[in-house]
Order: sequence, then structure tokens, then C-alpha cells
Amino acid sequence: MEIRVDDLTGDKVKALIMEHLSGMFENSPPESVHALNLQGLKKSEITFWSAWEQDELLGCGALKELDGTHGEIKSMRTSSLHLRKGVASQILEHIIAVAEQRHYKRLSLETGSMESFKAARNLYERSGFHYCSPFADYIEDPYSVFMTKEL
Repeated sequence: MEIRVDDLTGDKVKALIMEHLSGMFENSPPESVHALNLQGLKKSEITFWSAWEQDELLGCGALKELDGTHGEIKSMRTSSLHLRKGVASQILEHIIAVAEQRHYKRLSLETGSMESFKAARNLYERSGFHYCSPFADYIEDPYSVFMTKEL
């Protein structure tokens, strides 16, 4: 698997982001969806990666710099064709390594509280994230959980 910085211009990546957004809106009320669209992911404080096997897109993930010591994981998504193959684990490991290289002291994320997000929460728990209160501009929301990891 090759994980590379992506400029979000390729059709396969655009389709995966649309799949991600669609899934978020299917499982959460609109006011509780914090997933970024293509324009949001192109902001300067965000680095976006895509994971590939030859010309097959496996998944994606992003890292948003909240400040010089704190990053936020965004847009973690595995292609529906490649679920349960370890794609998300490898992307998450990559993001954590980059956060450490940037000397962040903490890495946080927001994900859904519903059953459909259980696999994601389990992944983050296995990687050392623990539940926390809202961070950055987030507020308490019954459809969200917040997790953080000290680096």
C-alpha cells in the first residue's frame, strides 16, 4: 500500500469523499455532520492523504493543524471495496507518525456515537485514543464522541 499526499483532484478521490459525506449524512442529522467537503479539505491547515494499491484507491485520511501542538484527524474513510483489510489502521498509523514528526503533543478527533461508527471507535481505542470532552470549536452533541491521544 502506498500512502501519498493528495491534491483532491482525481476522480476516484472525489468519489470517495462523496461516498464519505453521503455516509455521514445517512447516519447523522445534518447539524451533527462535521465531515469536510472537497473545498474544506483543501484548506492550508489540512494535509490529505490517499492510500493506493497500483491504480486502486483503498482509502483516505487527513490531518488538520489546530495549533502548533495539537492536530485533528479528519476524513478517515476506507473504500467500501476494501473494508476489513487493515487500510484504516495503516492510514491512522501514518497520520500519527506525521503528527509526531510535526512535534504535536496531542491528536484528537470527532466521530459518531451511533452503532454504525463502532468499528471506527474500536480502531481509535486500539490505537491509544481515549474519550474526552469536546475540543476546538466542537460542542457536546449526542451524535458525537470525542477522542484524544497524547503523543
